[in-house]
Amino acid sequence: MPLYEIQHHIPLTVSQKDDLATAITNLHATKFRTPKMFVNVTFTDVSATRTYIGGKPRQGNHVKANVRSGPSRTKEDWEELCKGVMRAWEDVVGKGLPKVRRGDGEVDTSLRSVILLGDIIGGVEAGFMLPEAGGDVEWMRENWESFQRKAAEGNEEFKEMVEEVGKRGLLESSGGEGAALRAQQARLEEMMGWGEYA
Repeated sequence: MPLYEIQHHIPLTVSQKDDLATAITNLHATKFRTPKMFVNVTFTDVSATRTYIGGKPRQGNHVKANVRSGPSRTKEDWEELCKGVMRAWEDVVGKGLPKVRRGDGEVDTSLRSVILLGDIIGGVEAGFMLPEAGGDVEWMRENWESFQRKAAEGNEEFKEMVEEVGKRGLLESSGGEGAALRAQQARLEEMMGWGEYA
């Protein structure tokens, strides 16, 4: 469902890419109760791309994500996710230098930005229509038989997803009474044009 693109100007090893993809997948999946199978992470080497920051040619490492936004996902949720992505980068790649050093062979490995774009308004992934933000549990319930059938037919991704959903208890609740109440309140406000939707 979400698509994270890691734009890096520094070389990243395969194990660093693996670790970053795993960390970002886990962050998003647990933050929003999304099956890991539907979290996409890509890497783009931008070292040969002419990039400008502040109108001057400069390089930087960035994480950009297209996500599903909606009333059940708060500003605090997105800020926590950004901070988690930054921590994952620092754990895997390093904090970076306080400033770019020139001439001594050291490269600034810092992460310049994490940008989340809430612009996924619809789509199909792995043959299933994407749910609205916050509707993952209901969507899984509606499609559960199809997911299980694909797993039984030998589809490895769906086997892993069915197992993950069971282990994480994703169909048992929608994140606790408080989260469910907040989501219902936000949906009501959106339908009625109240609050931030007025």
